[in-house]
Amino acid sequence: MPHGLMIAAPRSGSGKTTLTLGLLRALRQAGVAVGGAKCGPDYIDPPFHQAASGRPSVNLDSWAMSPPLLTDLALQAGTGCELVVCEALMGLFDGVPGAPGRSGSSADVAAALGWPVLLVLDVSGQSQSAAAIVKGCATYDPRIAIAGAVLNRVGSPRHARLASAAIEAIGIPVLGALPRSDGIALPERHLGLVQAGETSDLDVRLDRMAAFVSEHTRIGAIRALASRRDTMPGIAAGCPAVSPPGQRIAIAQDAAFSFVYPHLLSGWRAAGAEIRFFSPLAGQGPDDDCDTCWLPGGYPELHAGALAASDRFLRGLRHFAQTRPVHGECGGYMVLGTALTDAAGAGHPMAGLLDVATSFARRKLHLGYRRAVLTGACCLGPAGTALRGHEFHYASVETQGSDDAFALVSDAYGSVPVPSGGRRGPVTGSFFHSIAAEA
Repeated sequence: MPHGLMIAAPRSGSGKTTLTLGLLRALRQAGVAVGGAKCGPDYIDPPFHQAASGRPSVNLDSWAMSPPLLTDLALQAGTGCELVVCEALMGLFDGVPGAPGRSGSSADVAAALGWPVLLVLDVSGQSQSAAAIVKGCATYDPRIAIAGAVLNRVGSPRHARLASAAIEAIGIPVLGALPRSDGIALPERHLGLVQAGETSDLDVRLDRMAAFVSEHTRIGAIRALASRRDTMPGIAAGCPAVSPPGQRIAIAQDAAFSFVYPHLLSGWRAAGAEIRFFSPLAGQGPDDDCDTCWLPGGYPELHAGALAASDRFLRGLRHFAQTRPVHGECGGYMVLGTALTDAAGAGHPMAGLLDVATSFARRKLHLGYRRAVLTGACCLGPAGTALRGHEFHYASVETQGSDDAFALVSDAYGSVPVPSGGRRGPVTGSFFHSIAAEA
């Protein structure tokens, strides 16, 4: 198991991403081979990790992934690295009901891999009281170790001294104090940060974060915190989380289609599949010598007009679907439908390979883990195959149409499974994002 360190916080918005990206870039600049990882079903952060570190990042999800898969992916993240910096999600202990170690929390991941936790604390509006929060985090779960703390949004040197002294009095070292700064924030949109590939002057921003973190933290001491669980196996097997949907897989990839988990691609390649990317926004369709087409999620609602006008893409997709499987996840599902209504209320005709019509005009958040059981055979497996994943979208279904359901879907809280998505011939799709086959 590689040496690792988890950057976590008591709640979202505390500064985890700033500290993680700043550390990754600063360590890389210092000549340290460092890898990145992200807890939970997050598409946005891993590409930023890769841009900062120069190495692929990976998602680690204790609810959707079996313990062996979680360990295998951590090993992959650490291959050729001196340490892995893992960014937690939400609050450190936040998760859903599940078997022990399978709640989806970042604490589960830290415990499974033996990685200590560096706690980031937003201390705006408090000083010594921050020590009570640290003490609570340090004693709440005996499986994990809070190895240190970094203060964020510090107002003055006096403010930093008061909070630091109180925290260090309970035996937790304070390894940095980040002042309030709006100059290094990353741009955001409705599903989170603007994607790494769309962020202008990204390298300049990352270098600025590295300088900010280097100036205000003890990076050498933080690096020394990294640890590992030596009882784990030391060789990554590379088993796919989800069986490859084909031997040659055509995958849409551009600003409209970008949400593909790195572990799915690496697992499919390790299983012998070939990946062929194409850009619908550039008028490209799936290569005709591929045997499966995959339309991932992304932001098709921001490019609905361009997609509707892309005759070459739509003709190529329809031709492909006459004889071979096509699957769409979330945004890809919307494009497979008859129409997509954008945020301004304008309707745009889509591929018409499924009967569904979707709309972004009346936004409603759909968010959470999902368990999907396939109602029939498709490129994701035979009927009855159980997959774990999630939904995260604001779009609504205007017309479901008459297609058969893609899967029966339930949430992590034991809801009654309900029909979801659609299937027509070899074409399938739903708002469900696959993370791993159930194990």
